[in-house]
Amino acid sequence: MNDKPTKVRLLLADVDGTLVDSKKRITPRAVQAVARLREAGIGFAITSGRPPRGMKMIAEAIKITAPIAAFNGGTLVKPDTFEVIESHTLERELAKKVIAAIDRQGLDVWVYAGLDWYLRDPNAPHREKEEHTVQFAPTVVKDFTAALDAGVAKIVGVSDDLELVARVEKAAREEFGGSTHTKQSNPAREHDAAAPAGVSAARSQPYYLDVTHPQANKGSVVAMLVKTQGIPAEAIATIGDMPNDVLMFEKSGFSIAMGQSSDEVKAAATRVTTGLDDEGFARAVEDFILGQA
Repeated sequence: MNDKPTKVRLLLADVDGTLVDSKKRITPRAVQAVARLREAGIGFAITSGRPPRGMKMIAEAIKITAPIAAFNGGTLVKPDTFEVIESHTLERELAKKVIAAIDRQGLDVWVYAGLDWYLRDPNAPHREKEEHTVQFAPTVVKDFTAALDAGVAKIVGVSDDLELVARVEKAAREEFGGSTHTKQSNPAREHDAAAPAGVSAARSQPYYLDVTHPQANKGSVVAMLVKTQGIPAEAIATIGDMPNDVLMFEKSGFSIAMGQSSDEVKAAATRVTTGLDDEGFARAVEDFILGQA
């Protein structure tokens, strides 16, 4: 990782905790920062654990030309039509095992499949916050059969016991990290292909554990942008705030941690900006990207 790249050609940003503030708003200064990137000939892309539908408000607020990476890269969609370019889902039996394991540990379980969000308890912690974030309501079910039938893109374990979430993250990696099967689909090619074994398990918030296809991680998003945008990794900058952003830090030439990030995340980044409610994203663009040599 370079201390400062010669020239950033694209900035890849996390959304929640980074591009938007604590009220899930893109500030006018952040909108202007993205516009200034465009004027400088620097591309802008976003990635998030959100489902595709939960990214529409972002795409409407700012101009994005690169593919949008929802589900931490598990589903790539076109920025204008939201047509699915590529999707990575968990094999049915694997998804059932992961759901059961997280449930046994005492976390609430949410499942994202197809265009829908499924949960069993509408009064679960953070449900209202998630609904406000993604801009659509969950489907309340007795079990997750419908989600499993649709093809599971993401399983979320939810708890306000933050130490428990961290322990379940570690357990999920140990149990499912490299012993199972996943499925990849590409509507453009209309075929399924074998994918690496295992799952990706990482906290997208201190109270959320995201379990996805192994290629559904933010490091893979950097690789996707290298391939689709023709930009070398060393010319890509990344910005985020959570442990699941560290993978994209490691794959890019320059990285920025938000001011509210943990010490672990800050230590993995090239630079640290201010917090999400102190225009951290806009300041990072102004100071570290537009202010580059």
